[in-house]
Amino acid sequence: MDKLIPVVVIKELSETEKVMKALQNHGINCAEITFRTACAADAIALACEKFPDMNVGAGTVINAEQCKAALAAGAKFIVSPGLSVDVAKVCKENDVPYYPGCVTPTEIMQALDLGITIVKFFPANVYGGLKALKALSAPFPQIKFIPTGGVDRSNLDEFLAFEKVYAVGGSFMVKEALDKYN
Repeated sequence: MDKLIPVVVIKELSETEKVMKALQNHGINCAEITFRTACAADAIALACEKFPDMNVGAGTVINAEQCKAALAAGAKFIVSPGLSVDVAKVCKENDVPYYPGCVTPTEIMQALDLGITIVKFFPANVYGGLKALKALSAPFPQIKFIPTGGVDRSNLDEFLAFEKVYAVGGSFMVKEALDKYN
């Protein structure tokens, strides 16, 4: 997995190639295409077809139906804003990584019960940022985090320097890539 996971919102299918190419040109080989738009599944399928070497996943997946659609489109990983047992089950059956949003000890314990050791920490800025991750790491040394939400260029290096951070997610990477390559 890449250390940077751009959170990509594709509103029109025609934007897909431009965004993916910009990310690739910016040295980022990963994209979490959110399931917030009508064309999300088609965008994932197109991204997987046109950029087979990139690690393309689906984000904002909140139920099993969306998860199945994302996997059918070719998503290589699934991200949720919270923890869904149904999504976890579909991912496990398909041997696809699932990164659920977990910010409390109870949610982290539920993830561990499901065999999940890498969780999204969202929104990181609202739930205490790096200070909270360090506190949560003490009772859960087996957990790694993907902080997302409120992560930007100003605090990116701080997050990445913490050994319990698996990767960092954010939409700022998409904007930077598009600004640089347009």
